[in-house]
Amino acid sequence: MSTPSTKTLDHIVHLTPPGTVNEVSWQFQDLGFHVIPGGVHAGGLTENVLVVLEDGVYLELISFTHPASHYPPGSPDRQKRDANPWAWKEPGWIDYAFLGSSSTSISELINARAKKDKSRIRYDPEVDGGRERSDGKVLKWRISAPSQDNGRGVAPFFCGDVTPREWRVPLDPPSNAQHPSGAFGIAYIRLLVEDDDFSDMTMDITSIVGISPMSNTGRRATWMLLEGKPRLIISVPETDDERRTLIERGEGIYEVAFLVNSRKKAGQAKTPYGKIVWLQG
Repeated sequence: MSTPSTKTLDHIVHLTPPGTVNEVSWQFQDLGFHVIPGGVHAGGLTENVLVVLEDGVYLELISFTHPASHYPPGSPDRQKRDANPWAWKEPGWIDYAFLGSSSTSISELINARAKKDKSRIRYDPEVDGGRERSDGKVLKWRISAPSQDNGRGVAPFFCGDVTPREWRVPLDPPSNAQHPSGAFGIAYIRLLVEDDDFSDMTMDITSIVGISPMSNTGRRATWMLLEGKPRLIISVPETDDERRTLIERGEGIYEVAFLVNSRKKAGQAKTPYGKIVWLQG
């Protein structure tokens, strides 16, 4: 059995306040994206809608179905909600996933690589996940995620499909991936990290993706992911806005850049909770 790739970008997660899936749908439509239905995740704590792109990557626009106060303190549902890795995240770009495997343990693969590399990253054993689509179809997958002490939202998690990926990422009909903005793919994801964390995080990401960065200035490192695009970038803050964002939100995704066709958008936009960059492809 061949070793699965650990450098294929699968999706990017954008969080909005509880119960705002319909609102965020309109917000992303206003930005020029075609938003399609998602569904409610297993357990009922979160729900989503999707933006799928021609390159196969998608945006997961997610929110909790209810605020934490909806659940009685100490109740099983409240404990599950509080234990969710995104429960304490501020709205905006909060996480990203690479394509995983339903038959091979990505966690064991990365942990063995990290031990050899002497990097600090470790992944927990796989757990099952799923979602029921709005049309009633039940999706199943396996999640490989970094351990709690290893930077969830800076290091990616992995989603390995048990049911067909096209159920989870509906690129048919092709109109699902056609956007008024002209967006057709991801150019890069850029994450901000603290100066004193940059070296360790560079080693961690190298262990995760299995290749060294294509460039590393000591303040910015860039990896080229599968098939030559997109890029994954980590950097220390360089502007006042970046420094303020790092203080307010902690380490994680600062901006997502979209490839657009030459007749459409260029420049920057807000989600309103996160930064978007438009790049002509």
